[in-house]
Amino acid sequence: MDPSSLRRTPLADAAVAAGGRMVPFAGWEMAIQFSGLVQEHNAVRQHCGVFDISHMGVLRLRGDGAKDALQRLVPTDLFRIGPGEACYTVLLNEAGGIRDDLIVYDRGRVPATENGTTDELLLVINAACAEADTAWITSQLEPEGITIADRKGDGVLLALQGPEAAARLEALSGADLSGLPRFGHRELAIDGAPVFVGRTGYTGEDGFELLLEREAGLALWQRLLAEGVTPCGLGARDTLRLEAAMHLYGNEMDTSTTPLEAGLGWLVHLEMPSDFIGRAALERQTAEGVSRRLVGLKLQGRAIARHGYPVLQDGVAVGTVTSGSWSPTLGEAVALAYVPAAAAKPGTELAVEIRGRAEPAVVVKRPFYRRA
Repeated sequence: MDPSSLRRTPLADAAVAAGGRMVPFAGWEMAIQFSGLVQEHNAVRQHCGVFDISHMGVLRLRGDGAKDALQRLVPTDLFRIGPGEACYTVLLNEAGGIRDDLIVYDRGRVPATENGTTDELLLVINAACAEADTAWITSQLEPEGITIADRKGDGVLLALQGPEAAARLEALSGADLSGLPRFGHRELAIDGAPVFVGRTGYTGEDGFELLLEREAGLALWQRLLAEGVTPCGLGARDTLRLEAAMHLYGNEMDTSTTPLEAGLGWLVHLEMPSDFIGRAALERQTAEGVSRRLVGLKLQGRAIARHGYPVLQDGVAVGTVTSGSWSPTLGEAVALAYVPAAAAKPGTELAVEIRGRAEPAVVVKRPFYRRA
């Protein structure tokens, strides 16, 4: 890709100044690492790290009945959350395939006019899918009177992650966050600037995602680094999420993969009466069963499985690795892979073909790592 065609976040220059090694990612120029992948990974597991995730899309949906309208696009019962709460879910096509995964934040009723209020939702979507998601959601919801807007604009989205993240954010904002649950969200102020805060993340640790205006975001990034928080890049973000067995769009899921195959059946609430795109396909798949499943693999040696490597059973290719890496926390090689449903039981012995050799692997329960 032509480097001049890449988009840059408001923190790109600050990332370079902090030692960030920049690479193309989903049409953006992003830092792959700063001090080193393992150091950054361990900082998040043991202390606190900060990621620039300003490449992600943030949409604002407004209009009376916004949640009812969005419900037609996702298989998760959105009425299980209320104002101040959020949930993880997926957008589906008619075949039950996953268009994207996203987080839905319920903002409740917000001022709409001088004398009135309306419903508001925020959606955080993947950078690679942002343009297509926005166009598709708009085509589905605008005819119902729901307005869709870019909530982030040229602002900054940060992920502050790790066991010390809450204490760091409390010191910065003066707020008590002990009552803010996982997937809860609220507005805070840092140095007088408003910050939208969600207790969410992509690392398997406690943490927060922070949405700020451009200048306030840059100031916060610089302050965090000055106070000793470790800047982290995409490399550590990937190993952290893999240890926590979190899905990456384009690897563990795409439009040819259903939530039931991807181990995301907990997102599918067929008991709710409302219809949603892809429901009929998921009902059929529930009745018939799935032919393949996403599993966790631990390799028995030091060889590392990578995306696309064949998974073998009795010497025959039966599946494909979707993500794999050496786990800095566990000190062993781990991977996610699709295999036949009959081979998905923990304890099943398989192999991964790596550079022409069949490296032994065993199916294990996910996640590989779970914080205490």
